[in-house]
Amino acid sequence: MADQLNQVFFPGSFPELFTVWTRFPDAVPFAGGTEIIRNQGTAQLTLPQTILSLDKIDELGRITRTERYLEIGAMVKLNEITRMGKIVPEALTRCIEGIAGPQLRNLATMGGNLCVKNRRLDISAPLAALDAVYELRNAQSARWISASRFSSPPGPPAIGPQELLTRIRIPLEQWSYTARRKFGSRNSGKNDGVMVFILKNQKTTLTDIRLVFAGEGILRDKNAEALLIGKRLPLNRRDAADFVEQWRVYLSALDKSGPLIHSEILNFIESLMSNLSG
Repeated sequence: MADQLNQVFFPGSFPELFTVWTRFPDAVPFAGGTEIIRNQGTAQLTLPQTILSLDKIDELGRITRTERYLEIGAMVKLNEITRMGKIVPEALTRCIEGIAGPQLRNLATMGGNLCVKNRRLDISAPLAALDAVYELRNAQSARWISASRFSSPPGPPAIGPQELLTRIRIPLEQWSYTARRKFGSRNSGKNDGVMVFILKNQKTTLTDIRLVFAGEGILRDKNAEALLIGKRLPLNRRDAADFVEQWRVYLSALDKSGPLIHSEILNFIESLMSNLSG
């Protein structure tokens, strides 16, 4: 028997999308398509049986700004974000610029990057550090969830069946310093994760600090961050060493051991603390 042909639907609104999704509960939302085709390596691609193309839902491609927030539709391409300039927090821009090449970034979308099932990809780290929130919709309602809660548990993101990530809301705050490190080798195809560090200070006093790793899940130790808030810059060596040690304890207590990546994370943290302690 011949294989059944693929079906592709092009809904133009959320009501239309969820009507089709109710009829075809196994349908797969299709954004940039980069994750679906990644690593297939054949001339003939294998696609889901039923596809819900999101291209024609205008709301998913919108970008809006208020005095306090930047809101980005889930279908906005990654390169569109970098072209917006300084309004975008540096932590997010730097992580996007480190993703593959410009051709892929012209296809890949914000929502697609965030909704990969088996890993937290690069932009999960800055969005968690910046306290972003995501809008999730289903046929009946919409809800907001923090970037950290969406991405933290091992396994798939915290999105329900027939639920769609529609918007990303990012607080617009001024951060004094940003650093980013990507772990893993592009040449080998291995992507162990990315780590983002941001801090805020008033004169010589640290007022806020965030350090987030995204890989198999989201790692963030708020106890370590609390050790440095209120400290003066440059840090004394004891405070810097305490911060590194707290992260060492935090990593060693994780259920899944990853000694190599943990070592690389600690090396990055030690270099950060060395820079801040002068």
